[in-house]
Amino acid sequence: MAAPSMKERQACWGARDEYWKCLDENTEDASKCKKLRSSFESSCPQQWIKYFDKRRDYLKFKEKFEAGDFQPSKMTAQS
Repeated sequence: MAAPSMKERQACWGARDEYWKCLDENTEDASKCKKLRSSFESSCPQQWIKYFDKRRDYLKFKEKFEAGDFQPSKMTAQS
């Protein structure tokens, strides 16, 4: 598999950014972002999608943790 060209990378990053923005604006209903998710998936290599999904989860966790909003689960608190 060849590496994505500069235009392909930019299209992928743009689709990712639009999708993430939609998720941020629609925190209660992610189903509103289905079209953008499809665009994101069609614009990016599968490995990148997996990486970006994990990256977003990590960044959201980090944001909550640093703001003091993180509450450990009961299982974590007991150990």
